[in-house]
Amino acid sequence: MIDLSRETTITQLIALINKKEIEQRDIVKYYLKRIEDIDNKIHAFVLVNKRIEEQTHKDNGRLSGIPVVIKDNICVEGEPTTCASKILKDFKPPYNATVIDRLKEEGAVLLGKANMDEFAFGSSSETSCYGPTRNPWDLSRVPGGSSGGSAAAVASGEAMFALGSDTGGSIRQPAAMCGVVGLKPTYGRVSRYGLIAFASSLDQIGPITRTVEDAAYVMNIISGFDEKDSTSCNVEVPDYTRALTDDIKGIRVGIPNEYFVEGIEEEVEQKVKEAIQLLEDLGIQVKSISLPSTKYALSAYYLIAPAEASSNLARFDGVQYGLREKADALDKMYKQTRAEGFGEEAIRRIILGTYSLSSGYYEDYYLKAQKVRAIIRAEFNKAFDEVDCIITPTSPTTAFKIGEKIEDPLKMYLSDIFTIPANLAGIPAISIPCGFTSSNLPVGLQILANAFDEETIFKVAYNYQKNTDWHNRRPLL
Repeated sequence: MIDLSRETTITQLIALINKKEIEQRDIVKYYLKRIEDIDNKIHAFVLVNKRIEEQTHKDNGRLSGIPVVIKDNICVEGEPTTCASKILKDFKPPYNATVIDRLKEEGAVLLGKANMDEFAFGSSSETSCYGPTRNPWDLSRVPGGSSGGSAAAVASGEAMFALGSDTGGSIRQPAAMCGVVGLKPTYGRVSRYGLIAFASSLDQIGPITRTVEDAAYVMNIISGFDEKDSTSCNVEVPDYTRALTDDIKGIRVGIPNEYFVEGIEEEVEQKVKEAIQLLEDLGIQVKSISLPSTKYALSAYYLIAPAEASSNLARFDGVQYGLREKADALDKMYKQTRAEGFGEEAIRRIILGTYSLSSGYYEDYYLKAQKVRAIIRAEFNKAFDEVDCIITPTSPTTAFKIGEKIEDPLKMYLSDIFTIPANLAGIPAISIPCGFTSSNLPVGLQILANAFDEETIFKVAYNYQKNTDWHNRRPLL
């Protein structure tokens, strides 16, 4: 068995393949062995493709032989795709998501499906019907969510990279808690076709990787217009790797006062401020800004997202696909299937969403939340007239203990307080590692930019990464 360095990046591995210094089948064997050895501790995977060595792939693709794990809410033709929910038991999509087609066209090898919060409802990967995923840095703690399985697999070296989905921070928050890189692209930049919807106006697919370079490389492949997705934007996709240059002098960075508030862990705030100081030393121009409606983002999100979720999940009734409970009447079959198939958090969000859309409450709740969303978007637009990007903590806390917040939904929802505004505004944001606490837990730095300006994000993130070594640290398993 080859000894594949866990610091190897996608581009480094491709160079080794091209030089014939490593065989693609040996890479696959290495990762399958790695999963076999450690995933019983982490539970990042809900499905491992046991026939992976039989997969055919293009020898000259940009991802030839590179292993990837896919979040369990992204459709892969003929493979179980369950959103970590009993309601989709044994469901096998008859088609690929567009991002899967694009990965396969470039020769990527699909290792399997990653664990997640049920239907992406959660911030800890504890609501999965398969059981929780554990954080590779501390197995007693959560990896974040809902893309916790994807982030944990990359952090633990079980996959070279992963795809996740981000509705309110579900790529960035677990990336921060697992010490890896996670990008939420601009809404419409990456096709959502084949992503099983949570909240259609908020969801975005994005990469979770070990380095900023790898995130840019993967984005070159999965980005672009898709006629199958009505929300896809026909905007030219640049070569993101060209943004990875050394010079960031003169880039204007906004630091919003509202993101450094009571409730943020002291060590998280310290590490983020140290990162900002380093970037300032490298030549960026730091400016204090205000995003006053940030305090309303969480409330607006938890009206809009559950409302859209209640509509999207209405299709899961035991008739077309997934679980079907036997009953002597149609209405009883609906009720029994949903009662058995949906978990507690899914039921909570469906009820909340249905209530906010119901007659007499629509104007007071859902419509008002949409107005707040428009104000938040306008505040970001105004800020980007003055600065090129915005820097904040990704999460107010590091990874918390498994079980610590699962019984207190409101406390759990606060985990996404710094990530949600980007989804409401539809702008891109990345989380990169910016240090470790005294308990050896990763801290994430969030960088946001204007719509379709992922290049600025990559440039700033790359320069920070180049001058630190946090991204090279790996958990000892």
